[in-house]
Amino acid sequence: MGVTTLDRVAESSGLSQADTESELIDLAVSGLVTRSPGEFGGWSLTDAGRAADSERVAAELDTAGARAVVTKAYEDFLPLNPELLDLSTAWQMRSVDGVMTPNDHADSAYDARVLGRFVEFHQRADAVLAVLESAITRFGRHRARLGYALSRAQGGQLEYLVDRMDAYHTIWFQLHEDLLTTLGLSR
Repeated sequence: MGVTTLDRVAESSGLSQADTESELIDLAVSGLVTRSPGEFGGWSLTDAGRAADSERVAAELDTAGARAVVTKAYEDFLPLNPELLDLSTAWQMRSVDGVMTPNDHADSAYDARVLGRFVEFHQRADAVLAVLESAITRFGRHRARLGYALSRAQGGQLEYLVDRMDAYHTIWFQLHEDLLTTLGLSR
């Protein structure tokens, strides 16, 4: 998440704001996170926090005996990743008279087709997410958050596809980062 707000950490973790703040304060005392004040400030991991997180998720993976399952799920995730990027681009941009222009969302039929493609994509992605959740339960938070964002978009709140910090595209990015950290991989 980089630098983020208490609200976003709470939403992502599934903890209450009070519990999240308490955990963050404890982590700050341990030197694992820091909080920057100001309009663009927020909570972020320190270098020591990143190292501790990498150690923790590696230990979790090994303790669960889930390395092979998560590795296979990641391999299944990889072909989905560029497809989601293409869907997100299709939502934000469209060809008008052969020229790519920002999607003004005036063409409801076009938007409905792209939303339908998101729904179809999610059905395939959810199979990978189910495997991840069965291997390590914390991956269930990503699955729930992706499902929630898509259901909000299907309900008419279309900004939940790509235009919010808790949009489908953003959560997918966070899932990707979590997979890389869990498996000890870099981009």
